[in-house]
Amino acid sequence: MEASGADPTVWDIAVGDIVKRVDVHDRYGGRRQGGIGPSRVSPNVFLFTDPVKGHKHGYFDGWGEDDRYHYAGEGQIGDQKMTQGNLAILNHKREHRALRLFRGVSSGMCEYLGEFTLPEERPWYRTDAPETNGGPIRSVIMFRLQPVSAEDPIGSQLPHTPSDETVVESIAVEAQHTERMLVDPSREPYEAERAEAKLVRAYADHLRLQGHGVTRHRIAPAGVAKQLLTDLYDATANRLYEAKGSVSRQAIRMAIGQLLDYARFLPQPELALLVPSQPEPDLLDLCAQLQIVVVWPEGDRYASTDSA
Repeated sequence: MEASGADPTVWDIAVGDIVKRVDVHDRYGGRRQGGIGPSRVSPNVFLFTDPVKGHKHGYFDGWGEDDRYHYAGEGQIGDQKMTQGNLAILNHKREHRALRLFRGVSSGMCEYLGEFTLPEERPWYRTDAPETNGGPIRSVIMFRLQPVSAEDPIGSQLPHTPSDETVVESIAVEAQHTERMLVDPSREPYEAERAEAKLVRAYADHLRLQGHGVTRHRIAPAGVAKQLLTDLYDATANRLYEAKGSVSRQAIRMAIGQLLDYARFLPQPELALLVPSQPEPDLLDLCAQLQIVVVWPEGDRYASTDSA
């Protein structure tokens, strides 16, 4: 890159070049901090991504199977809005600006990934992500960046980027994956999660002793960045279980919503709720009306609302 003072309208950074971020701003303008930097002195909007560090701020950037780079908008707290830097990306064609994407390396250095644009069809979408430092879930803007040149690198596929088609795969019940940590990372749910995991393992062993095949599912809905993870699936009985470490109304209602969500992607499973004790009659009635079986341990055995 040429020295500061050169014409800022002439772009001379090649794809793959590793440069100092401060040098980029010295010549071409743009905000020196943050992920999105619209420039007032050159026709560019600078985008900076660091998929590893970005996760703690709720940013999940990466290449998708659609050969687009899915780039999270700015805003670490609350639902993101189509303002400021996000609006600069959306309006870059109308304002005759190029989208220049850089990937952070270290010590203020960054790698130039090339010039991008937004496709006419579905230039952006919304998804859910936690606030910075593991805060509550909020709505995040994801831009679908399309390389301008076919020579620009089409990076390796990353699992968190959305697919154009829904993908459902079976994984082991014991696999250490959790959806809850993306929903509410506070300490209390972690404790509930451990109770749920213990409940699932014990009941999975119970089903295996009866000769049933058990598994769970990882579901990646089409166009959605976050995967869904079921708790337990009895393949022999085609019954889908959602486990909860509590029989509170809040927990039961959450489980019902999760079961209805997951069931859309499976072969019309019977729905069941696995809980540590018998819920109150009103909640059992709620589940019965929705044709959801409730199962809970009683001593060395299990009670169920479908065994009466």
